[in-house]
Amino acid sequence: MKKIEAIIKPSKLKDVQKGLKEAGIPCITVLPVKGTGLQKTYSEHYRGTEQSMILQSRVLIMCVVSDNNMEKCIDVILDNASDGETGDGKIFIYDVAEAIRIRTKTRGKEAIQ
Repeated sequence: MKKIEAIIKPSKLKDVQKGLKEAGIPCITVLPVKGTGLQKTYSEHYRGTEQSMILQSRVLIMCVVSDNNMEKCIDVILDNASDGETGDGKIFIYDVAEAIRIRTKTRGKEAIQ
């Protein structure tokens, strides 16, 4: 099993979510995050003054998938999250030792289906 974390632009969340659902990967966790990467700072006006902003608002998507679905999940995120510009985001992949569904105590791949 693999845990896939993707940091993407908030405007791309619905497209990625729809793509994952159509690919048979409907279970995701989404968190709002702020961070900085290769992008430069930008300016916003707040209460009449210009503020230099360093941290960008992004969305963190987390999916735990079987090894068989890993490439499919990555492809969906790559196809739906990119504008082809700096700041499109990153994908991180981790090994998952075990998954347990609390209600039924089911373990392993069956717990994430």
